Amino acid sequence: MKNFALAVSLIALAACGGPKQEAPVDAPVAETPPAETLLLPLPADTTADINASDLAQRIKALADDTFEGRGPGTPIGEAAAAWIGAEMARIGLQPGSDDGTYFQKVAMVNQTIDPAQSFLTFTVPDGTEMPTVLKEDSVIWTKHQDSATISFAPSDVVFVGYGVVAPEYDWNDYAGQDVTGKTVVILVNDPGFATGDTDLFKGKAMTYYGRWTYKYEEAARQGAAAAIIVHETEPASYGWDVVKNSWSGAQSDLVRADGGANRALMEGWISRAMAEKLLASAGKDFEAMKTAAKTPGFQAVPLTGVKATGEIVQTIENLDSRNVIGVLPGATTPDEYVLYTAHWDHLGKKTGQKTGAPGEDFYDDQIFNGAVDNATGASALLELAEAFAAESHDRSLLFVSVTLEESGLLGSEYFAEHPTVPLNQIVAGVNMDGALPVGRTHNMVVIGYGASQLEDRLAAILKANDRVITPDGKPEAGYFYRSDHISLAKRGVPMLYADGGDDKLEGGVAAGKAAAAAYTAERYHKPMDEYSDDWDLSGFTEDIQALYAVGKGIADSSDWPTWYPGNEFEAARKESLASE
Repeated sequence: MKNFALAVSLIALAACGGPKQEAPVDAPVAETPPAETLLLPLPADTTADINASDLAQRIKALADDTFEGRGPGTPIGEAAAAWIGAEMARIGLQPGSDDGTYFQKVAMVNQTIDPAQSFLTFTVPDGTEMPTVLKEDSVIWTKHQDSATISFAPSDVVFVGYGVVAPEYDWNDYAGQDVTGKTVVILVNDPGFATGDTDLFKGKAMTYYGRWTYKYEEAARQGAAAAIIVHETEPASYGWDVVKNSWSGAQSDLVRADGGANRALMEGWISRAMAEKLLASAGKDFEAMKTAAKTPGFQAVPLTGVKATGEIVQTIENLDSRNVIGVLPGATTPDEYVLYTAHWDHLGKKTGQKTGAPGEDFYDDQIFNGAVDNATGASALLELAEAFAAESHDRSLLFVSVTLEESGLLGSEYFAEHPTVPLNQIVAGVNMDGALPVGRTHNMVVIGYGASQLEDRLAAILKANDRVITPDGKPEAGYFYRSDHISLAKRGVPMLYADGGDDKLEGGVAAGKAAAAAYTAERYHKPMDEYSDDWDLSGFTEDIQALYAVGKGIADSSDWPTWYPGNEFEAARKESLASE
């Protein structure tokens, strides 16, 4: 990471306050820098009980403009990670990284395209060029990290439906087509969502095949030169503003051993309106093609006479980011761990970004503070750590605040590939991401409901407090595949991702759903996701208390909660536990 004048060289850091419990003599001890090296002071009066005041202090700090939206790899963004590490030390956690600090270095690359020189243009059958306007019609990038200029000559365009190859569902959208060197146009989500048929994939519930990450990976495996997904708000579960905000500006990635050579030259999104024009130019109707694509036996359709040409001119910057890791050693079985995760990063600062409401045009706020997403989760992680640090537990507790979630869950993926403790020694984990301050609710929502025995534990805890679990009401959005727990889950570790409830004590489900819809439309991945002193954190506090009880019950037992029989991650867990 580059040097910078603000002296955030507190990378080994601990904090200005002492721990609440004695560390073992042989435990690694982090350096304690002077408090003034932190860009914001640490809380001075938090307590071991989980309460709204403590949560508010931490959320307000992490969402402060000082950290400029917590962009990974940026000096100011990394200062937020330093603040979290210092707070871990202050409340009594031991350094959890292999190098004896609170930080696991994550080598990353920032790639920023020059929109004035980068383009995606289609040529239609009559020879007319159909350029796409960046941010209005298209958003493009590349995963190739070894060249400042990436381009492809005119390539044939093929509509590949949902772009899925799923042998277990007897589905192959690429069957009979060689798309090597071609541009593939792909629908978002998967055929089950499109039909609602529970016998097709998982019906309305998105599978991993519906995720944009999978679609780009599969297109690359098929040899495509460019992979372009058609955005539609309902199947994507977010609007075009989210696409252009999330995929414009600097795009972060882990350092790839092959420099990204195994990916398509260009990846990106086009708007539905652009897709309609494109297909119409080849004599195809977009809705008719969507209908065909959700039908078993669908075969990809070449858009005869349509060509795509693209070029990306980019700057490439190698940087370091960090996962922040703290641990509380167990008293009797310290080699068994209960894990809590939450990402600390957000979108950073986007110079020149249009940030007004629809129809407005102003640039007064360029900082994407990420108060809900995910200053709430990172603050909850610290609140839980402080509560656990106040008492002894049989098993160890591991707290990991990961980086680069907004860039494709990269920090958690790095941790899962380079775990600081063996994954088969992690008994279970809990992930926290994006809690809405809606007040008290009758319920908590479990994302990916029906996955593991962790849900049984949470249900019992909630029942004792006259609350209930509600399954994710929008499984078609694929939220289970969109947060950091999935990096551990797909390697077998049982993970619980329980979000705040939507059935408010005041206003019921209608009020809860309205609040969630307003957040998605007005603040999600926008500069307006800011902290307010008016937030009602009473419900969030109860949720964190419940997640504390889940972890405590596991930490003080010899139980090994597992996936429900038949779950997609059950086999990976059995294999992991059987390995030495």
